[in-house]
Amino acid sequence: MSAKLVDWYDRHRRVLPWRSPPGERADPYHVWLSEIMLQQTTVAAVGPYFRDFLARWPTVAHLAAADLDDVLRAWAGLGYYARARNLHKCARVVAADHGGRFPDDEEGLRQLPGIGAYTAAAIAAIAFDRPAAAVDGNVERVLSRVFTVWEPLPASKPVIRDLAARLVPDRRAGDYTQALFDLGATVCTPRKPRCMLCPWAEFCLARADGVQEQLPAKAAKAEQPTRYGVAFFVTDRDGNVLLRRRKEQGLLGGMMEVPSGDWTAAPADIAAALARAPVGAAPWRTLPGAVRHTFTHFHLHLIVVAGRVDMAPPVPDGVWVPPDRLGAEALPTVMRKVVRHALVHLTGGGASEVG
Repeated sequence: MSAKLVDWYDRHRRVLPWRSPPGERADPYHVWLSEIMLQQTTVAAVGPYFRDFLARWPTVAHLAAADLDDVLRAWAGLGYYARARNLHKCARVVAADHGGRFPDDEEGLRQLPGIGAYTAAAIAAIAFDRPAAAVDGNVERVLSRVFTVWEPLPASKPVIRDLAARLVPDRRAGDYTQALFDLGATVCTPRKPRCMLCPWAEFCLARADGVQEQLPAKAAKAEQPTRYGVAFFVTDRDGNVLLRRRKEQGLLGGMMEVPSGDWTAAPADIAAALARAPVGAAPWRTLPGAVRHTFTHFHLHLIVVAGRVDMAPPVPDGVWVPPDRLGAEALPTVMRKVVRHALVHLTGGGASEVG
């Protein structure tokens, strides 16, 4: 099976910005950078970011020397910002403790910030040709079908990992790993898999039984809860906007934000929120509508209130940003939505006074 898949890969491999040409050794920095970016993100979305990062920081030493805010700004739009912070932290560890070279085995790689079991296996296989089993969503789908694994995900993950480990060849493990990724991405797709083109068609038990589109089985997802909050869009008399850095721990940790209160299960109490506003402003106005955003595990519903101060007071972890510089700040997507929402309503009217 492994030999057939690698033969297929030699003829049909995808050309990707981070993938080395046939016969050339992969650059561990490129492999690591792409694997971190590709977590929870599509190949199409990652391409421009990958090229931009390499242009700015061509080696891990360059990235280690970069300012974290510059890295976060370059990352803006990819989401899951803890990845960007860990990316920078990992680069610094590799530069300082490993002489700028990534460890060449899974155990060593897993000691680095932001590198878990899957990423360590992918880097070990692709960059160093170690016989490591990297199991992502594509691999889970392929192996669930080939071996008719009916136990729903995520409970079936240990079984699938064991099957994956048995298939990794001793030679060309990196090409095999990338071939398996390509097979899931281009042939063994979630819907209407192209079984006639599959190099593993003769081995696939699901195809033999005609049940390939029923696998992998997945446990029913719980309905995502909604959380509520209030964001404070504050300007001074010169139009500068107050932004604040979030605490390092937790969701969007270390990112800049339009100051907001706690996100709670109950609908926001605006009066109570205003009592904890980052500055005193008069009058506060609640803007029409709300900002809605979906994270991995919950939906967020933010009411935006706007206020103005004559003199910009100092705010802990805060900075007053000129309006023409807002686009350059490392704001996560939800906060960019808040800024757009505020600017649209403040320039077009429609806000109502609340205090």
